[in-house]
Amino acid sequence: MRTIKNLTEFPFENDRVYVYLKDNQTGKAFLEQAEAEGFTYCDGQKPTSREYSEIMAVNGDNTINFVGVVGRMAFGAAANVGGKKLIRVDYAKYAAGDLDYEYKPE
Repeated sequence: MRTIKNLTEFPFENDRVYVYLKDNQTGKAFLEQAEAEGFTYCDGQKPTSREYSEIMAVNGDNTINFVGVVGRMAFGAAANVGGKKLIRVDYAKYAAGDLDYEYKPE
């Protein structure tokens, strides 16, 4: 099984990865898996204590967070953030084991 923690490890080695959650079922599954892996929000709250958002950030310090306006703009258009490639993951594809799980706008 792929882990959420794997998203910030090799081969990505990014401090932050943006995760697309296409629907309620996918969002809830993401929050449950993040919590099971020991992730928290930056304020220490458990992932399932809040609703998901369509785009969430996974951070290398085992935290997740909501993505604001600037992050959403970057998600939609930027190739790099802070000198590192912006990684976009379609969580439904990632969790299903698809080899191509990069988020691509339809």
